[in-house]
Amino acid sequence: MKYTYLSILGLCLLLVTACQKEDFVEAYPDPSKIAETSIERQYTGVFNAGIDYVVPSYRNYFVTLRLTLNPWTQSIGWINTPNQYVPGSSGVEDVWFNYYDILAQYREFQKVWDETAPEDQADREIFNLTAAVYMYNETMRMVDLHGDIPFFEAGLLSTNGGDYTESYAPFDDAQEIYTFMLDDLKRIADALNGIELNAGFQASFAAQDLVNNGDVDLWKRYTNSLRLRMLTRVSASSEFSGRASTEIAEIVSNPETYPVVENNSQNIMIDVYDVNTPINSNGFQNGINSDGWDGDDAPQKMIELLKESGDPRLRVLFEPGTEAGGEYVGLDPLMNGTDQQALVNAGEIAYYNRTTTSQNQFFPGVLINAAEVSFLKAEYYLNNGDDGAAKTAYEEGIQQSIDFYFYVNSISNDQIAGMPDTTTTAEIDALLSSAPVSWDNAGSTEEKISLIAHQKWVHFNIIQPYQNWAEMRRLDTPELEFWVDNSSVQTVPPNRWNIPGNEVTFNNANYQAVQGEDQLDRKLFWDMN
Repeated sequence: MKYTYLSILGLCLLLVTACQKEDFVEAYPDPSKIAETSIERQYTGVFNAGIDYVVPSYRNYFVTLRLTLNPWTQSIGWINTPNQYVPGSSGVEDVWFNYYDILAQYREFQKVWDETAPEDQADREIFNLTAAVYMYNETMRMVDLHGDIPFFEAGLLSTNGGDYTESYAPFDDAQEIYTFMLDDLKRIADALNGIELNAGFQASFAAQDLVNNGDVDLWKRYTNSLRLRMLTRVSASSEFSGRASTEIAEIVSNPETYPVVENNSQNIMIDVYDVNTPINSNGFQNGINSDGWDGDDAPQKMIELLKESGDPRLRVLFEPGTEAGGEYVGLDPLMNGTDQQALVNAGEIAYYNRTTTSQNQFFPGVLINAAEVSFLKAEYYLNNGDDGAAKTAYEEGIQQSIDFYFYVNSISNDQIAGMPDTTTTAEIDALLSSAPVSWDNAGSTEEKISLIAHQKWVHFNIIQPYQNWAEMRRLDTPELEFWVDNSSVQTVPPNRWNIPGNEVTFNNANYQAVQGEDQLDRKLFWDMN
């Protein structure tokens, strides 16, 4: 696919089907009958285009994450090899292609929307508002990976009548994209508060909405939780710090007006209902646990934190190595590759719990959940002098994370690792008072930020890798040690991904404007540490 940021709309529509969560209802028309599409079909097309990078899938985990974000966040242990800190072109291009397929679907949605009569738009406004929220979620991820990307004029090949010469998109400034999204999300949050969903379209919305199954309250919570994530991400930047402080305060102080995800029943996820439909996690196993490839080995630092604090997530997230005598042992990232491989081959190293993760074909696609929101609120309260509220949010986040992972273990269709012992109140109390976790034992704001960051890191692990890498770059904690690759120009993990080669080749005239910034060691605008 040469024109990556334009996407070939006909191909995209041919591959996508409209569905509800329980079952797929009707296929998209073929490209020759594109005039027969609809707002509803295009709406679901936006979600479907990105499904493999939300719900755990083979290519995302095996081709991209196994070689980039998961080892760079030390969410997995891995075997040290030369050039391991240079992002692989195939994995980076996969994510790039996928994003611009989603954007092409969204632009087609906007095209159909603009051609719809005003009275019909009024009935379907919920589709327009919520499609934008999901698109901004995906766009934030891309900006946080690359910095400047084509956005405002990208994905318009169909709108431009198939004229490629009119459709090459310039690269847009990352800060301008963030500003636009934050402005529009605020507008959407207010609009959702006043929306009255036409009863005749409630069933249609529920059928086409893969994310929240037509629940408007959840869309409100998704919108404001996404705002909270974005505002926190940019809060240290001088251009955004004032806005972030004001708007986060507005969100946190007005839960009736700007509700966020408060508990696990409100998590924003794409659920798997039938593993025989295209919405499934069947590829998760080979994505992290393919024969002959290591993508699920346990990392030493995370294992040590979980053991030292007596964290029940140890037994639900990991299994002991087959020859480790029941002991959880993580892989040391500073060892040479030969010695690391010997330990893995000998069955000494723990690995991700197969029932919970790799062989759980019902593992949901996580977009935003309660634990993440609680940790974001804890950071806000702490930075604004409310230590009591910060502690409460921090401890709630830990409990919500524990509950979430025991929940996904319980819905697994494979019990190869066995059922973990349930948690007890005494066990949770001991965890919260343990030396590595205790809020009260932390003596400074910096130490408490570190506590939040460590718990966020454990919670995100391999399940929210893109958010994990972004937050670790923003906060520079946990502080991780890496094997130095002196054989490469990139000796340690980078600060961003490069723009993929196909984009450089076929959109070169526009690429020249950002080429100077397209360096692995250049920090993104929000990365101030």
